[in-house]
Amino acid sequence: MKAQAVQPGDELPPLVVPITRTLIVAGAVASRDYQDVHHDAELAREKGSPDIFMNILTTNGLVGRYVTDCFGPRAVLRKVAIRLGAPNYPGDTMTLTGTVTEVDGDTAAVRVVGANRLGHHVTGTITVEVPR
Repeated sequence: MKAQAVQPGDELPPLVVPITRTLIVAGAVASRDYQDVHHDAELAREKGSPDIFMNILTTNGLVGRYVTDCFGPRAVLRKVAIRLGAPNYPGDTMTLTGTVTEVDGDTAAVRVVGANRLGHHVTGTITVEVPR
């Protein structure tokens, strides 16, 4: 998408992300989040979770990837404001969707939702500079 073509109300194509055990563990390790609930199923269960679950840094990376993939390699994320909801467990599928809510010159605000079988895993607004 180019800046002059982006309009409020434009919908980004959905991105379906299979949530695998490997994705959860690799994302936690890559972001240096060694909390046991992100890699040890037994300890996660002891703490009340049915299994390991994705950390916010992995979610943040997936949201950023989603937006930059839609707007192209020259797009620059200027602000990412997300909130977590339902956990992403192994075996889930998260579908990311986005809607442009505002355009100001070459900057767009995009409302992003990532949903799984339990509900909304992530919601937020991303401000992206779009190449002309």
